[in-house]
Amino acid sequence: MKPHLQDRMIASHSFRTLIENRATAGHFDPGRTVDEDTIHDLLRLATRAPSAFNLQNWRFIAVRSPEAKARLCDLAYGQEQVREAAVTFIVCGQLDGYRELTRTLQPSVDAGLLPPSVQEQWAAMVGDLHRDNPQLRRDEAFRSASLAAMLLMLAAQDRGLASGALSGFDADGVAEEFNLGDQLVPVMLITIGHPAATPRPGKLRRPVHKILEIR
Repeated sequence: MKPHLQDRMIASHSFRTLIENRATAGHFDPGRTVDEDTIHDLLRLATRAPSAFNLQNWRFIAVRSPEAKARLCDLAYGQEQVREAAVTFIVCGQLDGYRELTRTLQPSVDAGLLPPSVQEQWAAMVGDLHRDNPQLRRDEAFRSASLAAMLLMLAAQDRGLASGALSGFDADGVAEEFNLGDQLVPVMLITIGHPAATPRPGKLRRPVHKILEIR
């Protein structure tokens, strides 16, 4: 077998194992932290997620100080994993990302990955689509943030960390408490840290034939 094919098979097997072993952590070891370099690297990987027209209409707040954790825990209806986790990310969708698209795409233009004409075309097109369509802006923000959140959890899993996604929180309260303004919408909370014990296996999923229709 050619070496590069063997490497690809090993990587594929590793990724399959990563997905199949992922499970939501309900409790974390509160005495163990995650450093800022790790937080930066996790987000670097998370933002490899796709977004329409490369909008990258997501933002993240890493909550890790005891004081900020306590405030967020109260807004998450007292779910203690927010307080126990080394860091909880408030994953936000950005509603006005279309306004920044020219600037967002500029690094790709500078790197020769995108022609300036396409940059201009996309910025104009997305502006026309999004400007007067608040539902589309919200839908795209939620899609982008959710895709990044899933990669964030897989990146954490790859580092031997545990994670969990929480949708049970006071979104308006979080927006106010953490000064998100009117253009950032909290989509979900992602808790990340060292598990307090061996995580339980993930719950069983419905068989594929029950959820798939091929036409």
